[in-house]
Amino acid sequence: MVAVAVAAAVGVLLLAGPGGAAGDEAREAAAVRALVARLLGPGPAADFSVSVERALATKPGLDTYSLGGGGAARVRVRGSTGVAAAAGLHRYLRDFCGCHVAWSGSQLRLPRPLPAVPGELTEATPNRYRYYQNVCTQSYSFVWWDWARWEQEIDWMALNGINLALAWSGQEAIWQRVYLALGLTQAEINEFFTGPAFLAWGRMGNLHTWDGPLPSSWHIKQLYLQHRVLDRMRSFGMTPVLPAFAGHVPEAVTRVFPQVNVTKMGSWGHFNCSYSCSFLLAPEDPIFPIIGSLFLRELVKEFGTDHIYGADTFNEMQPPSSEPSYLAAATTAVYEAMIAVDTEAVWLLQGWLFQHQPQFWGPAQIRAVLGAVPRGRLLVLDLFAESQPVYTRTASFQGQPFIWCMLHNFGGNHGLFGALEAVNGGPEAARLFPNSTMVGTGMAPEGISQNEVVYSLMAELGWRKDPVPDLAAWVTNFAARRYGVSHPDAGAAWRLLLQSVYNCSGEACRGHNRSPLVRRPSLQMNTSVWYNRSSVFEAWRLLLTSASSLAASSAFRYDLLDLTRQAVQELVSLYYEEARSAYLSKELTSLLRAGGILAYELLPALDELLASDSRFLLGSWLEQARAVAVSEAEADFYEQNSRYQLTLWGPEGNILDYANKQLAGLVANYYTPRWRLFLEALADSVAQGIPFQQHQFDKNVFQLEQAFVLSKQRYPSQPRGDTVDLARKVFLKYYPRWVAGSW
Repeated sequence: MVAVAVAAAVGVLLLAGPGGAAGDEAREAAAVRALVARLLGPGPAADFSVSVERALATKPGLDTYSLGGGGAARVRVRGSTGVAAAAGLHRYLRDFCGCHVAWSGSQLRLPRPLPAVPGELTEATPNRYRYYQNVCTQSYSFVWWDWARWEQEIDWMALNGINLALAWSGQEAIWQRVYLALGLTQAEINEFFTGPAFLAWGRMGNLHTWDGPLPSSWHIKQLYLQHRVLDRMRSFGMTPVLPAFAGHVPEAVTRVFPQVNVTKMGSWGHFNCSYSCSFLLAPEDPIFPIIGSLFLRELVKEFGTDHIYGADTFNEMQPPSSEPSYLAAATTAVYEAMIAVDTEAVWLLQGWLFQHQPQFWGPAQIRAVLGAVPRGRLLVLDLFAESQPVYTRTASFQGQPFIWCMLHNFGGNHGLFGALEAVNGGPEAARLFPNSTMVGTGMAPEGISQNEVVYSLMAELGWRKDPVPDLAAWVTNFAARRYGVSHPDAGAAWRLLLQSVYNCSGEACRGHNRSPLVRRPSLQMNTSVWYNRSSVFEAWRLLLTSASSLAASSAFRYDLLDLTRQAVQELVSLYYEEARSAYLSKELTSLLRAGGILAYELLPALDELLASDSRFLLGSWLEQARAVAVSEAEADFYEQNSRYQLTLWGPEGNILDYANKQLAGLVANYYTPRWRLFLEALADSVAQGIPFQQHQFDKNVFQLEQAFVLSKQRYPSQPRGDTVDLARKVFLKYYPRWVAGSW
């Protein structure tokens, strides 16, 4: 009976298909036709016929596409929604034309004539939702985007079948209206908001004030951007998830309402209470539903609604009480503020809180939260399911529907990483779990534009009913599509990467780059990896061997740079180990040799290599931030925001290097000076016969780190040098040393 009741709740509230109005079908078809023209150009686009027909879905809510034609006829692409049609188009381009769509650049050489589809190929997704984003993605990747970049991303989302995604831009402008209406002053509001690069954590109640305030022009631009994002998402039939009130308020609310019942939460992320320790409204306080409904009413008035809202009350923060009654009341208050405005509201909850603090969230506490919302009205993201699934220890979230998500990346770090075996088998295992309430798959990285093979697989799994049967063959085909031609050495390189960097397993797997290269140096750095480094170096050799045939491919050049960058990262660890051993043995000559190569040869070579590709330039990263500004002072402010996020992540290095990147300019002027200072300090210690003082070094190196953040130095935003030549130069110098074991 339990299973029947759960299935009924999920079925009624979450498996209903989109509306069937002919106008919606026509609009979605037009959106897909426009996508085809943007993607392929108006000439090739004429070879495709696109239609949207709700009746194509034989089961309510399960997106379906159908492909036919080609050869001497136009290719017919039909979908039950615009997203389904776009996914069908992508399937045709991928499987019939050998094309590839990617963040780093797409390979879209169409064969002529266009291949014919044998008969009629029809595919239905096994689940209602294909979800995308993490609250943190908004800050680590999207924060400085203009409409042109958002348009590209929404096209990517549609082609990959995404039909549920966060749309959180512009909410601070709505909150400003609400706070002013409540009686807060503009100065109090300005003091509350963080700077743009840290808004994700302000929205989840972790931070306030840090590196703010937000300029008035920011609010205007973000409102405009949000309208365009929502309009385009809806034109494809996607469901945008809007924000809702989670219970956190500015301290100034206590001035306006002296009797208000609030709890000052604990600190977060090593920040003191100047920037954290948010104020949380008591669920029983009468002002809670007022603020919650005011915000949502104003938000819906501005943007409309698709009835799904995101809110996270206890993200990485321990609740004031572990009593189930309190947790249930806090959850109920958030939900009731939603349905006071929208009776159809469904709450999208990031399940990260249950995974992040398992010692607090026991069975009774989890049950209190999940049971406080009617079944089917809470949609939980099992955010890190590829490594640490929560559904298995919560009886499928106590009957609430959930989405199996791959988190994969933390902080938007560079670094080859993946758990492809776990990702490949995870969704099927969740579907087959006893009394499973899984209603979708999702991609929830903190940062994007990295490790594209992982996201290509995950997007494909959103439409598969079973795992990919042969991952080795799959990655070989992935490489051929990506580069536009099959090459045996490139395929072999990718199979080695699949067996090594992309084969992390177990709960310890996290896509967070902790390489010594991007960490503040110390004598206690961990250089262990989950793979055999020999596989990385051999893959490097094989990929470089294929350069003579593949160098014209932009994606190949990107991958060659990325793999060379990874090899250099491995070499940094090895030279660091040699330098540390020399220090501990008091061998000054060996220390100077290893340290000299690391800091004066290897890192400069890496920076030079990175500078050859616009996708690895600090200058491009910072120019994105500056381009949002309406004045030089504002541009300087945004650039400083961006620099802080990449490095110190707080005024005192509070979450130091969490969002590390390997970018030309950042390696030269941030990571390299740190390493030189560290190695010089070790050499001085050996020469003078005194112990190395880590505490003193940390104080000294902080001055370098802070100077980089506050610097006004401009960096090139155009690449220089040839990637293949520079990669070969690094290879010829260091690969023989690796083979000989004499690095």
